[in-house]
Amino acid sequence: MIAIAVIMLLLFLGHLVGRSQSVQWEEVRHYLFHPTILQGVRLTLMLTVAAMIFGICLGCVFAAMAISQVVVLKILSALFIWLFRGVPLIVQIFFWFNIALFVPELSFGTMTLSVNTLVTPALAGFLALALHEAANMAEVIRGGLQSVDPGQSEAAASLGFTRAQTLRLIIMPQAARIIIPPTGNQTIGMLKASAIVSVIGMNDLLTQAQHIYAQNFLVIELLIVASLWYLAITTLASIAQYFLEQRILPKNERASGFFARFR
Repeated sequence: MIAIAVIMLLLFLGHLVGRSQSVQWEEVRHYLFHPTILQGVRLTLMLTVAAMIFGICLGCVFAAMAISQVVVLKILSALFIWLFRGVPLIVQIFFWFNIALFVPELSFGTMTLSVNTLVTPALAGFLALALHEAANMAEVIRGGLQSVDPGQSEAAASLGFTRAQTLRLIIMPQAARIIIPPTGNQTIGMLKASAIVSVIGMNDLLTQAQHIYAQNFLVIELLIVASLWYLAITTLASIAQYFLEQRILPKNERASGFFARFR
């Protein structure tokens, strides 16, 4: 009965929105594949992929530092994670965008570079997202690595495995079961968080929608267009995560995929 009531409510809300005279649905269809919007979609995808790749690679470095036996490396890793996880993402974006106020120029011998010219909105947005993600992924990867029983490393060493072989053949395949699901969630979160770069005028999906409705005043219509694209991309990413988990994780651990919630 509850399910039927929820479905009826959703149908009623959909009918109410669809029949609204305040929304020009023809304009929504017109701008859905508009070249400017598609340009914003491409930039959003490129920013998300680049920031995630950088974040995962740098996160691996700081995760390794966090579990090392060297105290200095542990402290540096803890400070990095504390700083870039603790400061709100929007503050980090504004910081990198205005970094020229703090460091106006970079000098390399006789060559001098203007930081204001070097750090464009695109680079500022990338740095903020990538470093924030690196701090999050460092914790995800550290947790995955520490979830593996230390006795397995000792057993591998007794069998003559090098540390690199132990990590690649024994630890990482088991740690992946812990790392992969939250990494998929982080990727989807990164895709949505990338909309924040609109505050510095980066030409992502939301910014392009804002540029258009600043000219034609179709605010709701363009926001619906942006929302539909975000929903489409996150849905595809969720489906990809589901099939990745189906391929890698044991059956009893496949719980966070897209279709798992419908079981």
